[in-house]
Formats: sequence, structure tokens, C-alpha cells
Amino acid sequence: MVAGMPHTALISLPSPPSPVIFEAGPFALRYYGLFIALGIVAATWVGSRELSRRGYDGALALDSLFFIVPLGFVGARLYHVVTDYELYASDPFPAVFEVWNGGLGIYGAVAGGALGAALFCWWRGVGFLDFADAAAPGLILAQAIGRWGNYFNQELFGRPSDLPWAIRIDPENRPAEYADATSFHPTFLYESLWNLLVFAFLMWSSRRFERRLRPGDVFVLYVSLYSLGRFFVETLRVDPAFIIGEGFRGNLFVSSVLAIGFALLFFLRHSRPSRHKTTRHP
Repeated sequence: MVAGMPHTALISLPSPPSPVIFEAGPFALRYYGLFIALGIVAATWVGSRELSRRGYDGALALDSLFFIVPLGFVGARLYHVVTDYELYASDPFPAVFEVWNGGLGIYGAVAGGALGAALFCWWRGVGFLDFADAAAPGLILAQAIGRWGNYFNQELFGRPSDLPWAIRIDPENRPAEYADATSFHPTFLYESLWNLLVFAFLMWSSRRFERRLRPGDVFVLYVSLYSLGRFFVETLRVDPAFIIGEGFRGNLFVSSVLAIGFALLFFLRHSRPSRHKTTRHP
């Protein structure tokens, strides 16, 4: 690539024609919401199977949605608004509530969803760590599916690229400093593929090492592995999300702390003999 020349891939992923599937009066069905809904369905199905495998009633996965989904959405939006408040400072209302235009922070969603799960487990008398382990594979699968909503919104892409799998971005969605570039790293795709790998690993390890894993281990591995992949994806992204100081990406800090912190937690939990015996629940 010659210096100063725009990044244009000879072969690239096309940009979607519209983020809207169809409109009927004031109602509009958007791909962003559709993929979030599909992710929730997938997570519920996987969670139900994992709960059944652990001896619980699989219907608990569906019942828990009334606690997890509302608090997860609140946490996701709150994380985004707090870390990117400059986007809303001049005219916060109703923009802070317009989630259909994008803007949900996964770390906020996990925190809010975990609070909802804890309340549900307390209400139903279910072990929270067992529930978190059962939910973790479905959660990372939901994230893999949900990332495709970013593709249709033409957001969360990376630096300019001329790789064959680069994605074309319409001029109105390009950052000002990359106005002459046409194709960019599809970081939403990278993260989606990484999440699928983590999903496969969690499903395999929870069966292969079932007798050696402690309650909460699968969830701990989920947070650490997801954050590891998110760290590398963040090094490619160019959107102005959660910027600290003079251009440092805040999510790089958050992901590195969580990846290392939860990895250490996993190893510390296994550095001493376990007193826990695996139990099955009718």
C-alpha cells in the first residue's frame, strides 16, 4: 500500500444496504434488535440444556429471563452511556434511551444480568454459581450472534484494511480521519468468531473436566476468555468508544484487568484441594 493512498480492498465484504428490515408507520424492525433477540433465544435454549444436565429443571432458564433481561439491558445501556457520555451530553433526552440505534456495553450487560440472576436464584432457591456455569456458554453464544447487529449498523469496525475480508463502510459512517478509506477490519466478525470458539471450549471443558471443575469455574473461564479476545479486538477498533485521556481506549484497560484477574482467580481456586463435592439436584 502506497503511503497516502486510500485503503481499498479489491475483494471485500459488502456493506449492508440498511439497518432496517422493514417499516410500518412509526414501527421499524431493525437487524440490531433482531440479532439481540436471536441471541437471547439461543442463550435460553443452551442454558436450559445445561441446567438439565446439571440436575436442575431446564424451565428455570426461561423463568429467569424476567429477571436477567431487564437488568441486563439496563446495565448494558448504563455502561455505554456512562463511558461515552460525550455522545449525549449536549442533548441527552431521549437519545440515551434509543437503544435501537446501537450502544449496549457487554460488560454492563453481564454485570446487570448477573445481578438479575442472583435475585432469581435467591427467589427460587437455586445455587447461583451452578446457575452461572449453566448460563455462561449460552451467554457467549448470544454475544456471537448479537455482534452481527453491528454489521448492519455499520459500527464497531477497525482500522482501514485491504484484506480480502475487509468490510466496506459507507462514507457517512466512516470516522473523519479515515474519510478516504473505503474498507476496514470487520472487528465485529473477529469478535463473533472468537466468541464461537469460546462457546465450543466451554461446552467441551464443562464435560471433559466435569469432576475437576468447581462451581463457578465455567463462568470464570467465560469472563477471562471473552475479555482476552476483546482485548485484541480493541487494539484494532477506531470508533471513539470509551476513550480515556488522550486517545487511550478504556475497554483495553477493562478487558485486560478482567482477562488477567479472572484467570488468576481460576488458578487460585485450583491451587488448594477442593472440599466441594459435585451434587446433582432433582
